[in-house]
Amino acid sequence: MKTLAVINPHAAAIDVGSEQLHLSIGGDEPVIFGTVTDEVYRLRDYLQSQQVTSVAMEATGVYWLYAYSVLEAAGLEVVVVNGRHVRNLPGRKTDMADCQWLATLHAHGLLRGGFVPPAAIRRLQDYQRLRADHVVGASSQVQKMQQALERMNIKFHDVISDLNGVSGLKVIRAILAGERSPVALLGLCDPQIQKRKRERVLQSLKGTWAVEHVFALGQALAAWEFYQKLLAECDQQIEGVLKELAGPPPSDAGPSASAGKPQGKNCPQIDQLHQLLVRLCGGRDVTTIGGIGDHLLLQLLAETGTDLKAWPSERHFTAWAGLAPGSYQSGKRKGSVKRQRNRTGRLFCAGARSLVKSVDKALGGFYRRLAARKGGLVAMKALARKMAQLYYRVLRYGLAYAERGLQAYEQKYAETQQRILARLAAKQGFKLVSLQTIAQSLP
Repeated sequence: MKTLAVINPHAAAIDVGSEQLHLSIGGDEPVIFGTVTDEVYRLRDYLQSQQVTSVAMEATGVYWLYAYSVLEAAGLEVVVVNGRHVRNLPGRKTDMADCQWLATLHAHGLLRGGFVPPAAIRRLQDYQRLRADHVVGASSQVQKMQQALERMNIKFHDVISDLNGVSGLKVIRAILAGERSPVALLGLCDPQIQKRKRERVLQSLKGTWAVEHVFALGQALAAWEFYQKLLAECDQQIEGVLKELAGPPPSDAGPSASAGKPQGKNCPQIDQLHQLLVRLCGGRDVTTIGGIGDHLLLQLLAETGTDLKAWPSERHFTAWAGLAPGSYQSGKRKGSVKRQRNRTGRLFCAGARSLVKSVDKALGGFYRRLAARKGGLVAMKALARKMAQLYYRVLRYGLAYAERGLQAYEQKYAETQQRILARLAAKQGFKLVSLQTIAQSLP
């Protein structure tokens, strides 16, 4: 009877918890360590003394991150696996048994590690994710300002397009300073608002001015301003990391590159952000892809890094992002399995949404053509997958992307349809003739 070969008898596994680390080498009796810094260092030294070269652990919350950093710095190979893929047998779920089971699988080469970006990219990722949380927090405070205005029956936020824009903030600060005259408040707005929406603004600024709701408005504004301060501090840290990763600009650099695509208000306020990102990508301008601007590219690089060799092909990359279905086959039954989109997949979907109503992008035409047949949700995911493929090609192989425009895309699609129709007609013994040709042949 042939047994399963042991590939690495010195492979170890760690069951990570908030207070204890259970370690097993090759499936042997576990050894328990604490999670404080000295205990993690003792774990590292113990692994080195046992000549362990590879360690597996589950991605458990944030508890695994520090241990991963210490073991990675020590030169050990650390394999981070998905806990759903390595579950122990039912009825045997304990921390002691889990680390032994994981070590046994690892020793036999049965584990497939997930993607963990390099340490430098993880720094950028931490700052970027923290910044994204602050953006969400700031948005919640804008909603609270709207709620306070609604309680006073002030409809100002329904008339202007952006409550936290220049005009909206001027009016709110004046209200908090005691101004109640709609005419005086209107005078603080942009001239275009005064010209086009004068009567609507005057009507919307008449309300009850209840003291408790004015107080709530002030609290929400103070919290929003505090979040803006946090965002500015995050931008400073992100700028420092980008400059460190991108390196100094080339000494023989010609005229400065373009500033990139126009960005929204939540884009980091970083000088020459576009140039920094281009240098970080090795001179490749990923923003030439429709739907990907500097802000979205920064978020994508924080999740994937610039070296995409961890994915052998663009199919592996799109599957990892959750933009391609998995396979299912059992006997004669075949089907697909829906994958859950990770952060990268959701970012590509966000970029795809910006192309839905584009009037000059070929990718926008691709979405609308597919949406007419398959529906918006399917078309959106397909467009996000196409964007992920282009992103992979540009960063992995340095292929330049040229936007040919919607007209060129539609012309190419029409030519393809004509070839298909001509082939079908020839198969049935017919010849395809255009109406224009028939009209020209008539007397």
